[in-house]
Amino acid sequence: MQRFYFDHNATTPVSPQVLETAVACLGQVYGNASSIHHFGQAAKQRLEMARRQTAALIGCDAREIVFVSGGTEADNLALFGVVRQAQRPSRHVIATAIEHPAVLSACAQLEREGVAVTYVPVGAGGVVDPDDIRRALRPDTVLVSVMHANNELGTLQPVAEIAAIAREAGVYLHVDGVQALGKIPVDVDALGVDLYSMSGHKIYAPKGIGALYVRRGTRLGAILFGGHHERERRPGTENVPGAAAFGSAAELAGEQLETDAQRIGALRDRLESAILERIPHSGVNGSRAARTPNTTNIYFDGLEGEALVIGLDLRGFAVSSGAACSSGAMEPSHVLTAIGLRAERARASIRFSLGRGNTAGQVDALVEAVAASVAHLRRLSPVTPGLFPVIA
Repeated sequence: MQRFYFDHNATTPVSPQVLETAVACLGQVYGNASSIHHFGQAAKQRLEMARRQTAALIGCDAREIVFVSGGTEADNLALFGVVRQAQRPSRHVIATAIEHPAVLSACAQLEREGVAVTYVPVGAGGVVDPDDIRRALRPDTVLVSVMHANNELGTLQPVAEIAAIAREAGVYLHVDGVQALGKIPVDVDALGVDLYSMSGHKIYAPKGIGALYVRRGTRLGAILFGGHHERERRPGTENVPGAAAFGSAAELAGEQLETDAQRIGALRDRLESAILERIPHSGVNGSRAARTPNTTNIYFDGLEGEALVIGLDLRGFAVSSGAACSSGAMEPSHVLTAIGLRAERARASIRFSLGRGNTAGQVDALVEAVAASVAHLRRLSPVTPGLFPVIA
C-alpha cells in the first residue's frame, strides 16, 4: 500500500540536506564544544555556525539564540526562567486559552507555586483580541505568553499588537513560535517579542533539538543546573549534530519560505474546497483569513474523529484529530472547545497539515479517501447526520 503523510504539524520528515549535515557531524565533529583542543574548537565553530543560521531565519543576533532539546523545553525555559526570577511580592502571568500543553502545563505548575495566571479567551475564529490582553494586565504582571500559530487550527495571533501592549506595560512577551517557524516570515525585532520558542522537528530537522530566542537584556534564570553552557542559560554538553541539523533546516526554510508557502497553500486550499464541496455536514474550524498556509481543521458531523483517523490510516493516509501530544485523550480538544464548538463537533474534527512532500495527486487521492471513509462511518452512526444543525 502506498502511504501519504498529511500530519506535518505533528512532525516532519528529516530533509535529505539536513540528514547529510547531521550524519557528517555525528561522524566527524565529535568533540565537546567546551573543550579547548582542536576537536573541541571544531565542534564549537560548527555550533556557532548553526546559531548564526538559526538567528538569520528570525532576524536576530546569533548571541540571542539558546539551543535546547525542543519546543517544550524552550517554552518551559521562557516561562519558568522569567517568572521565577521576578523579584516581586506577587507575580501574575497572562496566557491564552488555546496555548500548547507545553505552555498550559507550565502555567499550571506556576499556579501551584503561588503565581496567578489569567487565561484570556479567543473568539470563534481562534484569535485573541489584543484588548483582552490589555484588560488582563495587572501591576504584578511579569509575563504574557501567546502562541504565534495555533497547532490545531493554524490561526495566527496579532503578535505585534500584543507586543506593543506588553512593552507599554513593561511586561515581557513570550511567543511560542513552534508552528509558525518556516511557514510564515518571522522577524522578532519587527514583532517586538522578548522570547520566541522554536523546534527542529517541525522544520524538517531531527527531534531532540530546539531553540529559544532571548532578547538581549531579558532577565532569564536557568531551570537546569550544571555547567556554564549557552551563556549560563542552558547547562549540559551541547548537541552539536542536532544544532547543526537545526541550523541547516533553518537556512533551507529561509531559502524556500516563499515558494513553499505558495505551493503548499494552494494544495491546502485545493484539499479544503474539495472536501467541503464533496461532503455535506462538514466545515472549517477557526478563521480562514490569517493562518499558516499548510493547515486546515475540518469537522464532519455524525462521526468520531478518531475513527476517521483510523479509517484513513487503513487507506494509507496519515492525518490527526488534534495535537500529537494529546493523542488518546478522552476529552475533546481544548482548542476547539475554546472557540465555542460543542463537544460532539470537536470530537468530529480532523486536522490536515501539509508539507513539502505532498502533491496535487496525493491531495486528490486523500479527498476520495475522506469521502469514502466519512460515508462509511456515517452509515454506521446511530445518529442521522441530517439532524445536526449547521453552525457557522
